[in-house]
Amino acid sequence: MAGCAARRALAVGSRWWSRSLTGARGLRPLCAAGGVGVFPPAVTTTTRRHLSSRNRPEGKVLETVGVFEVPKQNGKYETGQLFLHSVFGYRGVVLFPWQARLYDRDVASAAPEKVENPAGHGSKEVKGKTHTYYQVLIDARDCPHISQRSQTEAVTFLANHDDSRALYAIPGLDYVSHEDILPYTSTDQVPIQHELFERFLLYDQTKAPPFVARETLRAWQEKNHPWLELSDVHRETTENIRVTVIPFYMGMREAQNSHVYWWRYCIRLENLDSDVVQLRERHWRIFSLSGTLETVRGRGVVGREPVLSKEQPAFQYSSHVSLQASSGHMWGTFRFERPDGSHFDVRIPPFSLESNKDEKTPPSGLHW
Repeated sequence: MAGCAARRALAVGSRWWSRSLTGARGLRPLCAAGGVGVFPPAVTTTTRRHLSSRNRPEGKVLETVGVFEVPKQNGKYETGQLFLHSVFGYRGVVLFPWQARLYDRDVASAAPEKVENPAGHGSKEVKGKTHTYYQVLIDARDCPHISQRSQTEAVTFLANHDDSRALYAIPGLDYVSHEDILPYTSTDQVPIQHELFERFLLYDQTKAPPFVARETLRAWQEKNHPWLELSDVHRETTENIRVTVIPFYMGMREAQNSHVYWWRYCIRLENLDSDVVQLRERHWRIFSLSGTLETVRGRGVVGREPVLSKEQPAFQYSSHVSLQASSGHMWGTFRFERPDGSHFDVRIPPFSLESNKDEKTPPSGLHW
């Protein structure tokens, strides 16, 4: 579709929605909590429609923030593209794309070949497929209301000083898969509230989208490329619970006459069924090239035991791991509980921890 028939009005109130979107077609108004209103494709007579006051909670004010565009089936979104996250609901803007290798164990061959894993973890042979992700900024107004996240997403760096365990983060920086982008346009010259928006992007009404990269964004991307780069994504589904893992190498530090290598890993849990389940336990196995194998068990993740339901089907969090070796592997299971009290284990796809970056260039964070 093209033109007016393909555009939908988008409205936002005093706080963000508490429900998720599942795609661009068949969307319904989301207005019960004074959040975003998304009109279904049938509303095509005008390019903009506002939610009626009877749908609005008492004292809540809805404001139009933009007009939906047709999601791209092919090709990439450009720097400056505004979007809604289809799962977590926040507003954001694309900074630049990453071409990742997606290892999806759900589409592995029916007669898989066994491979020898240094961790001793026999598994399917999974071939990576190129998949587009985007580095994005999250609108700060929406961060407090993303209830399906353990915290506002951030990119963490090793601090560039003698404290080998010190980390610092740039909040409101995220990685988003191509299919999670719901693009929209806005007439606002500063449509996203983030401290880096105007430092990275310049409004240019002659361009489409009308936000172009400043030299500061290009310089920051180039200088921090080794520490920002998303290269591998691992995915596996067990009993309709899909686990996606993205590891990031953070660098090496010296501590007590030894080298310590650091990684961050981001995990997204998605309930693809309508049954409610709750995460209760985690069980990790961490293999180091030095020959050590560590087992970690605990309640929940990052201090929470998230419930995955039809209304809130996903949860995402980030954590860190360090090894006294330049590479290793991680794998494990999450234990979930059903409403009847029964439990089942969900596999965490095995993923490598690699340190093939240039150590001569330490991460610079926000410094240019």
